[in-house]
Amino acid sequence: MFYDALLVLALIFLVTLPFVGLRGVEPVEPDDNLLYSACLATVIYLFFVGFWVRSGRTLGMQTWGLRVELANGQPPGFGVASLRFVTALLSWLPLGLGFLWQLWDKDRLTWHDRLSGTRLMHYPMTQRTD
Repeated sequence: MFYDALLVLALIFLVTLPFVGLRGVEPVEPDDNLLYSACLATVIYLFFVGFWVRSGRTLGMQTWGLRVELANGQPPGFGVASLRFVTALLSWLPLGLGFLWQLWDKDRLTWHDRLSGTRLMHYPMTQRTD
C-alpha cells in the first residue's frame, strides 16, 4: 500500500498543478472546489480500478508479487474492480479493520474481497539462473 500511496500522491500532485495555476498560484482545497475534488477522486479510482482490470495488480502490488483475482484466477472486470474499490474504502472506516480481518478469516479474505468476490494472491518472483 505504501508504494501505491507514493504513486497516487505523485498523480495527485500532477492533477493539482493546473488548479493552482488557474488560481494564480493560490492554494486549492478539495472542500471548497467541487471540480478539484471530483478530479482527485477520479484519478485515485482510475489508478486502482484500471490496474486491477488490466493485470490484476497495481505497480506497488507487482513489486511484492501480489495479484487481485477472481476465483477462476482471472483479473476482475470493471464492475467487480469498481465494487472492490468502493468496499475497500469502507474497510478503512473502522480503523482499517476490514483489512485486518484477513488475519482471522478462514480464507484469508478482507471485507472488500469477500464483498466483491475477489482474492489477493501471492505469486513470488522467480529468480533467473542464467
